[in-house]
Amino acid sequence: MGRQYKILSLLLVAALIGTGVWGNMERNLREQYELALNNEYQRMFYDMKDHIETVQVSLSKVILSASKEQNILLLSQIWQQALNAQEKLTQLPIQHENVKKTEKFLNQVGDFCYALIIGELNDIPMKEDKINSLTELEGYTTMLTQELKTAEDKLKEGTATLQMLKQSTGEEMQEADESMIDVNIANFEESMSEYPELIYDGPFSDQTMNIKPKGLTGDEITGEKAEELIRLLLGEENITEITMYEAGENSDTVLIPSYTFNIKLGEQEMYMGISKVGGHIVWMEKPREVGEPTMEESQAQQIAVDYLNNLGYNSMEPNYSLIYNNTILFNFAYTENGVTIYTDLIKVKVALDNGEIVGMDTAAYLKSHHQREQDFLTADISAEEARNNVKVDFDIQNTRLSVIPKHGKIEALCYEFSGKYQDSDFLVYINAKTGKQEEILKIIKNENGTLMI
Repeated sequence: MGRQYKILSLLLVAALIGTGVWGNMERNLREQYELALNNEYQRMFYDMKDHIETVQVSLSKVILSASKEQNILLLSQIWQQALNAQEKLTQLPIQHENVKKTEKFLNQVGDFCYALIIGELNDIPMKEDKINSLTELEGYTTMLTQELKTAEDKLKEGTATLQMLKQSTGEEMQEADESMIDVNIANFEESMSEYPELIYDGPFSDQTMNIKPKGLTGDEITGEKAEELIRLLLGEENITEITMYEAGENSDTVLIPSYTFNIKLGEQEMYMGISKVGGHIVWMEKPREVGEPTMEESQAQQIAVDYLNNLGYNSMEPNYSLIYNNTILFNFAYTENGVTIYTDLIKVKVALDNGEIVGMDTAAYLKSHHQREQDFLTADISAEEARNNVKVDFDIQNTRLSVIPKHGKIEALCYEFSGKYQDSDFLVYINAKTGKQEEILKIIKNENGTLMI
């Protein structure tokens, strides 16, 4: 008995030691993941800050420039850098409602400069009112740069990390925000209350942004009804806790007024925005570490298609994709009578380790989707006639009708010619009503997916 007792004691000690070693390994692994994620967030933050600083410098230069060529060069830099900054901003773990003005500001800076580029190309010089608008934009951009510099100092001090925001929700998120970048963005957002309306023809102009979303259907619902819809969608048995926050004191000024929810599914968390009109999912995010990929892009795409079909989004065509952090983001465009309508866009993000849907954004679809007149979707010229306005040595491989956003109008029906020119892939859009060239996009393909620029 004594010997058995000693053996049992040794086994228990060994088990305890093994458990301790295993627990320590798990903790170290988790810390490594958290460090890697925080480093990724910091990289996005610094990239965003660099883009915005470039915008500020280029704005100050173009205000002084008297050269058409220099104006076009500088305005092009501002346009691209503002869009890059906006993209990085949306990827940071910052509360959804806290950056809507900043995101809109960056979109408008880029789009305003694009409109000025078109004017310069058409020999329409910038008048005093446009210079004044650029001066105001430069002032606000300088202010934003200063706030980001303050946030950068906090990062360098190590008093908080961007990962804290990703892990926090509700009151915890608010507390973390107060010690991180959000409070500096909030300072800038508050200063934007006096931001002037820009008058120009662009898809992100105030006139266009303030158009009532066309894709919202149904009556206005309460927060309780929105929560009920989430419970039906996810399954009551799967939800351990659900909290509504950021209900939106100023929701009437938001493009799509929504209720925002933090949902706990066991140990996993999900965030979701539900529109106040009709109870539509506006956006959804499941923040988690995604393991090594176990599936092909085609499998993930089918999962995304099935997910949209189950939500009632039929006739959605997958177009372009981007792979990052072991997830793949698909862009789906609505199709009607063989016409691809790019303005009715839904984004779906799939985790490549197990095929879970970890993100969705339907805002563009809810903003633009409506029953279009058949006359609008019918071309007035033939594809052959449109082809005459494409560069002769452009090797066309496919032709189809599509609807694209257009400067000066909400939408334009175009022939989309896809093909190659000097070993590069391009999309050329010719207006199917007038025969005028509307847009040229270059397609960049690599191991991470397909992008259009």
